[in-house]
Amino acid sequence: MARHETQHPPKVAVITGASSGLGAELARELSRHGWSVGLIARREDRLMTLADEIRQAGGRTAIAVADVSDKAMLLAAFDSIRGELGAVDLLIANAGVGKPDFLDPFTVDDIEQMIRVNLLGVLYSIAAVLPQMIEQRRGHIAAVSSAGAYKGMPGSAGYCASKSAVRTLLEGLRIQLREYGVSVTTICPGFVRTDMTDVNSFRMPWLQEPDAAARKIVRALNRRKKVYNFPWQMALMIKLLRWLPDWFIARTLPRKSDVVRNNE
Repeated sequence: MARHETQHPPKVAVITGASSGLGAELARELSRHGWSVGLIARREDRLMTLADEIRQAGGRTAIAVADVSDKAMLLAAFDSIRGELGAVDLLIANAGVGKPDFLDPFTVDDIEQMIRVNLLGVLYSIAAVLPQMIEQRRGHIAAVSSAGAYKGMPGSAGYCASKSAVRTLLEGLRIQLREYGVSVTTICPGFVRTDMTDVNSFRMPWLQEPDAAARKIVRALNRRKKVYNFPWQMALMIKLLRWLPDWFIARTLPRKSDVVRNNE
């Protein structure tokens, strides 16, 4: 007599900022591991190309176009993906933007944009999945912060502030969600080769390729790590920088004239 096995639907992961770079590689890696992947980003053409690639490889996916800083638009995108794939088991809030700080004129608009995307985009993404996860008493929330979250750096103060806020937000939520069975992982990578970092003219130590970074992150998520700082060399360097005097950092790190503006 043939044995009948219960077929469980694949788990569902939703990734923001999925159209390129680390987000796209995370989608590919999770799909290879049997996850259904929901892809959210602003660039529909790139989302469609990635979705076609995943489907041709035998994966299951759905896409939704949204700007993560637009709360209503983002919540609607999550609803659309849930309608196609089902309840979300894993959120990876990956969408982010980085721009250098300038003092004259002071780049307030750029810093505001980084806070809207890097912090509020994470907050809105969590709001989209948290009620269901609490109700089901299971789920996993992850967000991409940065090694820069641990130290405010000259020329990147706005970026570091936005990523530090993400790290602190997830730290508090992780403790608060323990009783509900919801895991929280803060991902703090060093430099990863993406469209955002490609414009940097300064040396980026221990620069990682996005596919290698995605594999490391997925392994960390499988282990339900609370905080994943990588590579270890960058994590160690940031710890040392936190203890160095301001005058030393000001002398040794690139000045604003060594940093190229994004999108210009």
